[in-house]
Amino acid sequence: MLTIARENPTGADLSLLFERHTADMHADTPPESIHMMDASELDIPEVFFFVMRDAGVPVAMGAFKRIDDSHAEIKSMHVLIERRGGGLSRRLLDHLVAEAQAAGFTRLSLETGVQDMFGPARGLYERAGFAQCPPFEGYWDDPNSYFMTRSLA
Repeated sequence: MLTIARENPTGADLSLLFERHTADMHADTPPESIHMMDASELDIPEVFFFVMRDAGVPVAMGAFKRIDDSHAEIKSMHVLIERRGGGLSRRLLDHLVAEAQAAGFTRLSLETGVQDMFGPARGLYERAGFAQCPPFEGYWDDPNSYFMTRSLA
């Protein structure tokens, strides 16, 4: 049984998700272009952090961070590799979009990589209505970054 719920990112049973996410981000991206947040950085009031569980076991995570009253950014979205290909990423993304709308945000943006390994993620975001945009809040024109946004209104 799959569930998605808001949780604390420092939960003891989330270490595998964070280890895998960190390894993926460092696998093909120069250190200066990695913009991920670790569990302690996600544990702030501005971040809405969610965990997808299958029969209680964490299989995916994702968050969004408040930029201002109308704009939020997707952060740390990750599905365990052995669970990919079954629609979990889309289900988690749809949940994040719905939660951001419910929280009153009217724009949701994200930063992902340009490398081939991020191709499936870019495709997922495009199918969910995200479009390429310029760098936003705190980012710069990094050749390793691909920025996307969509309206929630």
